[in-house]
Amino acid sequence: MVISICDDEGKLRAALRKVLETELLLLGIDFELREYASGEELLREIDGREPDILFLDIEMGRMNGMEAAKELRRLRKDTVLIFVTAYPDFVFQGYEVRAFHYILKPYEEEKIKKVLRLALLELGTLKEQYYLVEQKGGALKLPLSRVFYFKSDRKKVLAVMEDKTEEFYGSLGEMEGRLPGFFVRCHNRYLVNLNYVTRVEGKSCTCGDEELPVSRSSRQELMVAFARTMLK
Repeated sequence: MVISICDDEGKLRAALRKVLETELLLLGIDFELREYASGEELLREIDGREPDILFLDIEMGRMNGMEAAKELRRLRKDTVLIFVTAYPDFVFQGYEVRAFHYILKPYEEEKIKKVLRLALLELGTLKEQYYLVEQKGGALKLPLSRVFYFKSDRKKVLAVMEDKTEEFYGSLGEMEGRLPGFFVRCHNRYLVNLNYVTRVEGKSCTCGDEELPVSRSSRQELMVAFARTMLK
């Protein structure tokens, strides 16, 4: 697997490379990591091994990331394209190049790890992800692709799925950092699976067949995350 980083800021490239290498080794993925300082260099050095996953800065000199992405799409239609930018305004501009995700600068390690795992899932490199709940009588293994949402109920958490609901002791705050990036807060009592969210409007969102509340503090992050899923 070829994973490329294209960013004109050397320190940020190095920071991103370090996190990616650590996570990929942890996951046991066989990979080759390439770095480029410009869109021109990226396109010039593509030699038949176009990247499977590309982390691409948007604002660079001469050829910006959006222009490089358009040219790349002519050469490789199925590259998983992840934009990196200091400006969230570019989210909707990525529609025509089928951007998979966005990471805002400065890079946050946990965000990089979550987006990387999502990209690997998209490529079929990773199998089903599970959330393991340790209990006194044993352990509960939750398949995350089947969970519509997690709901906090006092000291317990409800994992709501299509055919059943599992209940266990825990808190959403502790869970949030251990869940993949497609789980997003819509409310202080809810973590929703974006793969099942079909509408976000006003103070609610539709997840599966249910209307869930959306708090003011969570609304912007949810809207951006929901917009990203529409670009896939």
